[in-house]
Amino acid sequence: MERKRVNSSRIRSVGYDEKSMTLEIEMSNGQVFQYSRVYPEVHRRFMAAPNPTAFYDDKIAEEYTARRV
Repeated sequence: MERKRVNSSRIRSVGYDEKSMTLEIEMSNGQVFQYSRVYPEVHRRFMAAPNPTAFYDDKIAEEYTARRV
């Protein structure tokens, strides 16, 4: 999955596959996590967030189950 860099202290890059609704996040330490059943609107809001780390903590980490890849 292709990921795009984000301006965040904890998150290096974010990828999204709309067909499978899978969100993939690469952390600053190199760990990669996938989140299933993430709606396109959530991904769009995440990428547009002024503070991606805060959005991740509030809307993704608490709402979805991570799978480390």
